[in-house]
Amino acid sequence: MSSRRTRAGLPSWGNEIWLKRGQRRFIGTIASIAVISFIVTWILTLTSWPSALLIRAVFEQGGRATAAEMQKHVPDTALTEQLAVPLGDDADDAGMTFDVYSPAGGDDPLPTVIWIHGGAWISGNSTNVDPYLRILAAEGYTTVGLNYTVGPEATYPTAVHQLNDALAFLDANAAEYRIDADRIVIAGDSAGSQLASQIAAMSTNPDYADLVGIDPALDADQLVGTILNCGVYDLDAMSELTGIGAWGFKIALWGYTGTQDWSQSPSGALMSTVDFVTEDFPTTFISGGNGDALTWLQSVPMRSALEAQGVDVTALFWPADHEPALPHEYQFHLDSEEAQEALTATIDFLGRVTG
Repeated sequence: MSSRRTRAGLPSWGNEIWLKRGQRRFIGTIASIAVISFIVTWILTLTSWPSALLIRAVFEQGGRATAAEMQKHVPDTALTEQLAVPLGDDADDAGMTFDVYSPAGGDDPLPTVIWIHGGAWISGNSTNVDPYLRILAAEGYTTVGLNYTVGPEATYPTAVHQLNDALAFLDANAAEYRIDADRIVIAGDSAGSQLASQIAAMSTNPDYADLVGIDPALDADQLVGTILNCGVYDLDAMSELTGIGAWGFKIALWGYTGTQDWSQSPSGALMSTVDFVTEDFPTTFISGGNGDALTWLQSVPMRSALEAQGVDVTALFWPADHEPALPHEYQFHLDSEEAQEALTATIDFLGRVTG
């Protein structure tokens, strides 16, 4: 007498065994996934590295695309270019470089724009802003793009020390690079804007410089202006961000400061330059896009803090309902009318403060 068979050709008792084995395999797979998820989550609570590197990959892809977009707007003006110039032999600055642009055909010192690139403190380099610096150099300026060690490879205040060392080097070798050391504009975008504001605050507020623990390379009277685009100036206010942007900035600041409690740490307090501006802060150009949450949480309050101190401020903002909504780093998207307006305003500002 033959056994009853299933459609698969197995006896019913064989099918039951097969089902039980399948159930065990399924349960085992779910258990493995749960264990792996737990381990991954646990690791992510211990180190910023995996998430920071993921964010870096996204930012660097965007940085390359934006630089390529700007390239077609660079004029044909002949420039003298010195690229990837090494900073020096100091161990802390090993591998640090900068790029220099100036109009060709002369060797006289020119008013100088020194730019600190963005990238959420954990990515980017001077190549991201080089096309913009070429555009400004064509207007009759020496422009310098500084590099620094990003996090998590180095944590705060390494980048600030490196940038200060770079400024000291440029000041000491001003003639070689056509830098007018008495007409310097310190500038930056995004995280670079925060760093530029920190350099400016240290140079004009001795008490703040003492707290940071850095002897500023530049005197207050050497800084004739600062350009602050889409920056961060109040780390406490960053807690008001929501969504994926909030997660990204929290990871970036963890990677840069070396602590998850950055808002309550000395580094977080000292990075909040909105608390340290004085009436001696350089004449400032500040801007941000209306579609960028940082504009409302950071740039607009920074403008108010500067104006409250009596600083001469040129601000370029758009109404909240402006269309199209202008994103973070809108100034570099030179295909748009608003970015062209920002560029014109920037050039006008430079002419006023350096003239």
